[in-house]
Amino acid sequence: MNTVTINTLRELKEAGKKFSVLTCYDSTFSTRINEAGIEVMLVGDSLGMVLQGHDSTLPVTVADIAYHTQAVKRGNQHALIMADLPFMSDANLATLLENSAQLMRAGAHLVKIEGGAWLAEGITKLTQRGIPVCAHLGLTPQMVNQMGGYKVQGRGDAGQALIETALALEAAGASVILLECVPSDLGEAVTQAVKCPVIGIGAGPKTDGQVLVLHDMLGITVGKTAKFVKNFMLEADSIPAALAAYHQQVKSGTFPAKEHCFK
Repeated sequence: MNTVTINTLRELKEAGKKFSVLTCYDSTFSTRINEAGIEVMLVGDSLGMVLQGHDSTLPVTVADIAYHTQAVKRGNQHALIMADLPFMSDANLATLLENSAQLMRAGAHLVKIEGGAWLAEGITKLTQRGIPVCAHLGLTPQMVNQMGGYKVQGRGDAGQALIETALALEAAGASVILLECVPSDLGEAVTQAVKCPVIGIGAGPKTDGQVLVLHDMLGITVGKTAKFVKNFMLEADSIPAALAAYHQQVKSGTFPAKEHCFK
């Protein structure tokens, strides 16, 4: 398989083809995820919950993400590596630039940042300096305390505002949009509105790509799992087979199904 770049994702969108994304935190799973053909690996701040045992992503540091990005890079053969900018790592412009540079030095090909329209200036500054950005909209877990919990976003009038934010951030330079926990029709509307690739998690089947947390799709997450999660180990006899099934079902458009979506 050829090396996946941002241009690869754009070409897939233009061709009407889906791509798969999965979180990854170490070299071994990086190798297996590559073998499955998955196009993008996300070194997510979800590691704070699934690896470190915290009850949110807030305690995760830039050093944590950099460490795991280095490990993922060692097992990588062709996938695009996206790394999360954790809580308050964008407190000001200088901090944002330095933290993003640290993650790129660790092996990331682009950084992901949570927020809203106010991200525009930072995204422009990053892209001007050669750091591609994925803008994470909808449910943004780093803002869980302000949102009052993990709730579906973008219903009613908030949907149009989210579309406008996505357009503004694309204009500012965002290379990718990630939508979390929004109604399926809004996921489709945003995907059609922007030219850049859109990745969904709980955003319906019409986004260009889909992402899940590795531990969720392997059915080993402790506690309650979200509506948008599917346990691929129930249909597989090995972890490599489950990874391959996830990739194939995203590519074919059979995942997510109706039961994984929000109205």
